[in-house]
Amino acid sequence: MENLDVMVLRTLRDWRAAGQSALLATVVRTWGSSPRPVGSIMALRADGAVMGSVSGGCIEDDLIERYRGAIAHEPPRLVRYGVSADEAHRFGLPCGGTLELLLEFQPDAGSLAELVRVLESGRLVRRHTRLADGRVDLEPAEVPSDLRLDDKELVNHFGPEWRMLLIGAGQISEYLATMALFSGFAVTVCDPREEYRGSWQVPGARLVTGMPDDVVAGFGADARSCVIALTHDPKLDDLALIDALETDAFYIGAIGSRRNDAARRQRLVEHFGQTPASLARLRGPIGLYIGSKTPPEIAVSVMAEVLAVKNGVVLPAQMQVAEGKELHAQSRG
Repeated sequence: MENLDVMVLRTLRDWRAAGQSALLATVVRTWGSSPRPVGSIMALRADGAVMGSVSGGCIEDDLIERYRGAIAHEPPRLVRYGVSADEAHRFGLPCGGTLELLLEFQPDAGSLAELVRVLESGRLVRRHTRLADGRVDLEPAEVPSDLRLDDKELVNHFGPEWRMLLIGAGQISEYLATMALFSGFAVTVCDPREEYRGSWQVPGARLVTGMPDDVVAGFGADARSCVIALTHDPKLDDLALIDALETDAFYIGAIGSRRNDAARRQRLVEHFGQTPASLARLRGPIGLYIGSKTPPEIAVSVMAEVLAVKNGVVLPAQMQVAEGKELHAQSRG
């Protein structure tokens, strides 16, 4: 599945390029519980068509009711939902939840086209929206930062897709690729083994046939990328993992038991000049400990860990596979 922000912005670009009236809504503040995080965006066309989401649906319905058929040219406007308990209930917000939106009316088609073009080229963009008149300025950014709103402008970042590179086209890869796609990742699967590639059945995942280390080198992993080795074959996994550790990938891991993970680390130190420090970012055994044994359950545990790392969640040690198995064995003893 494509990056949702890019889908929203591309749709809004097309509407405005066709001369259709539309607005862009951005979640700029939340208090208490909120169904969508700060930075979430939604495009609304004057006929009621919507792309994206800022809530569970009720706020979208209210915006459609307010602006259907009449979206004027005017400066950006802040609107708040859920100030009272009654209003929070009306708009389907969790208890105590409040969110604030910035509405940009009739955004400029040329600026939207430039923003989409830069995002489609895989670059990170900082977008400045002047509150006085809605003027938008774009500039390249090296790293994303939190959305910022003051009395003069909104500053937010839009980035390229999150990407996942899987080494191996086996069963676990099929389940993991499927979950990654519907979680918004662009997925590339690498396997030089014809017997595995021949049965691959995940539409939307790009399948490549080169040697994994060459594919990793050409993949250009960045801070929005993860690399996961799933073949259990050192000839395919080891060099690819070493190359991945030289990138800024936010998650690098390899499938295997605790014994296999220890053997892999020893092998990389003894034969490939690695050190415990250089292997510190290598995750293994990968996944969260949920007692998984089947390929789909293992894929669920791995995807959960990837998403936790992506979202900056610090997981307790007992949720890691090695620690979790040890605690589970002690509880049964």
